[in-house]
Amino acid sequence: MARKGLPGLTAQIKDKLIQQALERRLKQAADQGKSLDLPARAATGAEGTPEQHQRFDLHPGYQQVRIISEGAARLGIPSPFFKLHEGIAGASTRIDGRSYINYASYNYLALCGHPEVSAAARQAIDRYGTSVSASRLVSGERPVHRELEQAIAATYAVDDAITFVSGHAANVTTIGHLFGSRDLVLHDELIHNSVVQGISLSGARRLSFPHNDPAALDAILGQQRHHFQRVLIVLEGIYSMDGDYPDLPRFVDIKNRHRAFLMVDEAHSFGVMGATGLGIREHFGLRGSDVDIWMGTLSKALAGCGGYIAGESALVEHLKFLAPGFLYSVGMSPPVAAASLAALRLIHSERGRVASLQQRGRSFLAQARAAGVDTGTSAGYAVIPAITGSSIRAARLAAALFERGINVQPILYPAVPEKSARLRFFISCEHSEPEIQQTVAALAEELARL
Repeated sequence: MARKGLPGLTAQIKDKLIQQALERRLKQAADQGKSLDLPARAATGAEGTPEQHQRFDLHPGYQQVRIISEGAARLGIPSPFFKLHEGIAGASTRIDGRSYINYASYNYLALCGHPEVSAAARQAIDRYGTSVSASRLVSGERPVHRELEQAIAATYAVDDAITFVSGHAANVTTIGHLFGSRDLVLHDELIHNSVVQGISLSGARRLSFPHNDPAALDAILGQQRHHFQRVLIVLEGIYSMDGDYPDLPRFVDIKNRHRAFLMVDEAHSFGVMGATGLGIREHFGLRGSDVDIWMGTLSKALAGCGGYIAGESALVEHLKFLAPGFLYSVGMSPPVAAASLAALRLIHSERGRVASLQQRGRSFLAQARAAGVDTGTSAGYAVIPAITGSSIRAARLAAALFERGINVQPILYPAVPEKSARLRFFISCEHSEPEIQQTVAALAEELARL
């Protein structure tokens, strides 16, 4: 689409100028918390309250959404978000009547849509209905809940597990409930939003350390540990934006020496890492008890929806009776629990899926790097970024690939720093080698055009 209004400038310079203007407007909206459409002295209501404090359309967060949408429209970039998938989204999907190679799904092991998983969900509906209709503490257990939790605990070789209706909520309520104002939570600088929200809720002191840097964590603990009662260290198994992972045994050693708790979020590593897909613990050959709090989600390799915490009995029992996100929340829907239980059993029995996923990830990473694509620090398991260094470039690249039948989502500023804008490819065990070759070739060609 031709762009007018800036005669004499190249398309690249026009894009850069528009990007800089968007960044300035976003920063102004965030810093000032005011509507960009209002004068410096905003109009006030009858009670003296500024107008922007009474209207959702003048909320600074909504203003940021507007700025991004308007900027994309000005650049002729279609929105990449909220596409309507017309069936199961796995290695392929159907959008608006057209088939696409799909890299925008966490369905790593293609268990969402597996006949046994779907059958388990249907059977649970027939037996228990679609809802337990209250919190599990009030409404009582359903056998499928305990079967799932016991299977998760056995997989991690720990005492017990507890499931939540949301993975995000599992982190928020667990950290928010277990830690308080006299405690310290240390986390990798690239940790997920749910962990940050949980720390904020807890009132604990929050400190981050450089990504995957155990020496930096050790130094911080040496200076800070004695100031606090409980200390929690939080890592991810695979980091969802970069596709790399921590040297977990070193972090275990650090937590033991400093008498801290260690929590590992396995949202993207369970079903992906390890010889049989049992996660970062299996990858490094660790005991279940080496980590105090194992966390994971059911919505990725486990084909359901929700989250879990696994660990010693005292941890799980404490959360079951007192964690607000469990105590005051409805229990997990029976068909969801049944689907995830069936998926977990298939991970144990159909180990070829994990091997295929790992092979496809290695292949995609090797080909992308050979083609000159900046894949950052990805280890090539299931998450592989293509870093563009510009939100405009990332959005244009995603749009160009979509036109060529490849669906992949851009990650744009301010979700990541502008220099780190990227496309994020999620690999499935059912992506074929020809599909990967086609994708990497198209990616390299479109990058060259940009």
